[in-house]
Amino acid sequence: MMIRKGEIGVSTSNIFPIIKKFLYSDHEIFVREIVSNAVDAIQKMKTLADVGDYKGELGDLAVRVAIDKKKKTLTVSDRGIGMTAEEVDKYINQIALSSANDFLEQYKENANAIIGHFGLGFYSSFMVSKRVEIITKSYQDEAPAVKWACDGSPEFTMEEVEKSDRGTDIVLHMDEEHVEYLEEAKIEALLNKYCKFLPVPIVFGKKREWKEGKMVDTDEDNVINQTEPLWKKQPAGLKDDDYLQFYRDLYPHSFTEEPMFWIHLNVDYPFHLTGILYFPKIKSNLDLQRDKIQLYCNQVFVTDSVEGIVPEFLTLLHGVIDSPDIPLNVSRSYLQSDNNVKKISNHITKKVADRLEELFKKDRALYEEKWESLKLFVEYGMLTEERFVDRAMKFLLLKNSEGNYFTLDEYKTLVEASQENKEGELLFLYSDDLEEQHTPVSAAKEKGYDVLLMDGQLDVHWMGLLERKREKTRFVRVDSDTVEHLIEKGEATKVELTDEQQEILGEAVKAVLPPIEKTEFSVEFKALGEQGVPVQITRNEFSRRMKEMAAMQQQMAFYGEMPDMCQVVLNVDDPRLKTWMTENENVEKEKVVEKAKNDDRLKQMIDLALLSSGMLKGEALSDFVKRNFETI
Repeated sequence: MMIRKGEIGVSTSNIFPIIKKFLYSDHEIFVREIVSNAVDAIQKMKTLADVGDYKGELGDLAVRVAIDKKKKTLTVSDRGIGMTAEEVDKYINQIALSSANDFLEQYKENANAIIGHFGLGFYSSFMVSKRVEIITKSYQDEAPAVKWACDGSPEFTMEEVEKSDRGTDIVLHMDEEHVEYLEEAKIEALLNKYCKFLPVPIVFGKKREWKEGKMVDTDEDNVINQTEPLWKKQPAGLKDDDYLQFYRDLYPHSFTEEPMFWIHLNVDYPFHLTGILYFPKIKSNLDLQRDKIQLYCNQVFVTDSVEGIVPEFLTLLHGVIDSPDIPLNVSRSYLQSDNNVKKISNHITKKVADRLEELFKKDRALYEEKWESLKLFVEYGMLTEERFVDRAMKFLLLKNSEGNYFTLDEYKTLVEASQENKEGELLFLYSDDLEEQHTPVSAAKEKGYDVLLMDGQLDVHWMGLLERKREKTRFVRVDSDTVEHLIEKGEATKVELTDEQQEILGEAVKAVLPPIEKTEFSVEFKALGEQGVPVQITRNEFSRRMKEMAAMQQQMAFYGEMPDMCQVVLNVDDPRLKTWMTENENVEKEKVVEKAKNDDRLKQMIDLALLSSGMLKGEALSDFVKRNFETI
């Protein structure tokens, strides 16, 4: 019996084209929306039974998803609360819209606002369907079953039909553009993506097994989901193996190593939040680690792009966050920033800091063992999240060239007696490549200094942050000056050369230096004693650090285009340089420079300095090798 014909309560005919147009890029979410509605109906049914408002048998409470390729339909069925004709009219036909024309005009350029304001989850089905039917029967005994049908225009039909059991069937007649959603593999993949942890069973066909040379259906339902995911359970009853197995369930196709440890979130006030966050082993390549946190809302998958809900550095973690208090639009894929989101973000940051500090205090040896993987995460957090900095100061570690670990305070105690300069600054000497900088590292150690290893991806930025946070503390790379002048304790020894002598020697050295692309040399004169090496290459700390930072910060790109600034440091106390100066003291500058180009002694000293700095390459290296063989 026909109940009525009419138009859906939108006083314009363009609501469906807008839904199709604006949600098209996210069209697969119709599976999630329709299944989630079915789950809600079942949950309501359970609630009615729990409070005694329903006395009958609950029976099978699974959501069943079925494909009929011949009819080109996808059907989602539940035995939930169902709807009466009046409820269909209220919840489906009216869409709870008022001033529809104004609404459409206001939001026609903003898909998220359209969807988010009015909860049009069911209507996402029209993105892929040419016709949608609702066949529903209320749990209320006297209410007849109703069939509602609509072809994507505001016009619909409602009629009474026969239906043997309570609940709702949503039948989607797929349009020609979306027949891919009639493929079992496609639907199973989407159910696994969006419905893997829904709280009631989601059944899609039968389980299959290999029999007599082919895959055949068994009698057992193919249940897609885990109805009680680990994050909903109490941590006290869980073992390490449970967390590790859940990690594998979350990332079944990933070949990532097992996580180092994890945090189980369980908050009831002032907001609801559950979840498990895993700390993966990370050493480099920040971008490859992202999009591993899955966001859920009441066990429904929302997104794995969680930048809006967790601080940026926490996107390096893996795992699950589930909260009903995160405001979402109908596609449940776009986060809207509000106070709850900020509170949740702050809480997660605090819990992460608590967990790291706990591990550091509880088992220092284990923490040190894991530091190489934690380091990038901690540094990234300190550089991007101000509220994390002070907490991290308590558990960050510095590693020296001997492989020993220190907190900032511990390291200060270790070096303050020997590495404080005449201005009262504490200098932390470091190397970012112990092999390449072996010569200056060895020289620093021989002088009684300690050298840190700072070879991490973010170390250059991190050192700058620590310098800003710790007064009178500076990081200085060991090759930024001669070992005698790395840490100035008093007045430098005076150089006994006239300006003219310095000019002549400087020009001679520059004439011998091989050309090195994007590198500029200046010549410096220092009195380093007769036992000091005659020539050394040092690199300006400021310009080098700026170039390294520019490699990761686009706004500093102009520093990256600047040449490397290097100093050729000449030891005026060296006997060989003294001899060279004596031999050329009465020769005109132009002739000295021309003569220097063929002076193998000067070439040898400069090439040895370049070689020890890893800067002697190409033709210059070949000439150096040839020259040395000829002297044998």
